[in-house]
Amino acid sequence: MIHLQSKKSGLNGTIDVPGDKSISHRAIMFGAIAEGITTVKNFLYGADCKSTIECFRKLGIKIEEQDGEIKIHGNGFDGLKEPVEILDVGNSGTTTRLIIGLLAGRPFHSVIIGDDSIAKRPMNRVTDPLKQMGATIHGRRGANYTPLSIVGSTLHPIQYRLPVASAQVKSCLLLAALQTEGETTIIEPASTRDHTERMIKQFGGNLTINENTIKISGKQKLVASDIQVPGDISSAAFFMVAAAIVNESKVILENVGLNPTRTGIIEVLQKMGASIDVKENTLSNFEPSGTVTVKTSNLQGIEIGGELIPRLIDELPIIALLATQASGKTVIKNAEELKVKETNRIDAVVKELSILGAKIEATEDGMIIYGKTPLKGGKVKSYGDHRIGMMLSIAALICEEDVYIEGAEAVSVSYPNFFEHLHYLTKK
Repeated sequence: MIHLQSKKSGLNGTIDVPGDKSISHRAIMFGAIAEGITTVKNFLYGADCKSTIECFRKLGIKIEEQDGEIKIHGNGFDGLKEPVEILDVGNSGTTTRLIIGLLAGRPFHSVIIGDDSIAKRPMNRVTDPLKQMGATIHGRRGANYTPLSIVGSTLHPIQYRLPVASAQVKSCLLLAALQTEGETTIIEPASTRDHTERMIKQFGGNLTINENTIKISGKQKLVASDIQVPGDISSAAFFMVAAAIVNESKVILENVGLNPTRTGIIEVLQKMGASIDVKENTLSNFEPSGTVTVKTSNLQGIEIGGELIPRLIDELPIIALLATQASGKTVIKNAEELKVKETNRIDAVVKELSILGAKIEATEDGMIIYGKTPLKGGKVKSYGDHRIGMMLSIAALICEEDVYIEGAEAVSVSYPNFFEHLHYLTKK
């Protein structure tokens, strides 16, 4: 349990948030299936991404960590070897769903397990379409839950319309499609983060994108590439919100990833009337990045839903806190995906913010938040969810009394030095 005190004014300073978690995962995976040595800089050394490294080491991939860089020695898809040990993905849903797509087409047997949270997260959203491609996957409740046993098969291309907008499902199928003979078509109900598509191109692959339809041919040769991982905008979001709601604050966030499929948090802040300035780097590599400056702001409640939701799904817990400090009502809808994250984030956010004094209620597909509401403090918990833990830590800055957070160590999953940065900004 961690004890945090109020910081009602003066959050100031410049920080460089950790590398993007989604891109770090994918850099390891693509480096492993490409031919040659891939060098990754600014890799996120969080628990989830470390799980990805360990899984690929068990698959026979040499991965070196030296001088702040990671070197992955890839030898194409055939470089992956049957693991002697079970592949433990820890708490990482990204590792789980993407690696299933890779392993479904490999000519060997593998078993995937994770922690208690992973064991509750639905996997049939990837195992069902993979079975349509010819995959052989066994697991609890019809391969809907881990542990999963995968017997590599010869995959064939399909046309598949995703029932939910999910970058993890799309990415899983793209990794499987790269192993087929022929062309696979994936149709999204709404655009989701496109890191996998960008990564395929960065490693020399080809695919075509027409609005929400992606076409990709299999048996492509991928070639090693150097990857500079930008800062994670989902991590930066917590300090963007902190600067907006803590009096007399100005926070500068450098090297923040500005991929258009991820900048929903910036749009929400702008629509709420926040004082926010964004300057994109002119020398960004395959993923755009830049500097974001946020100052204390007078905020107005808005409605958040539709195609904006996939572009800020991971930021919705901190957006809920933001809304408690905005005048009027904020409605978050079309966010059913929050129920199947590390925890049911709708219930968790509503319960814990209510304990702190927020006026917030759950709906079937989101939340309704009434502001502007002073927060009082109290004892809350993260449910082992890193984003809930960070959101409650930011909430503590504006509470009238102290806040005690159970399970706050969960923040290390995506932001190992979160509390160091929090302390730095509050002491400036």
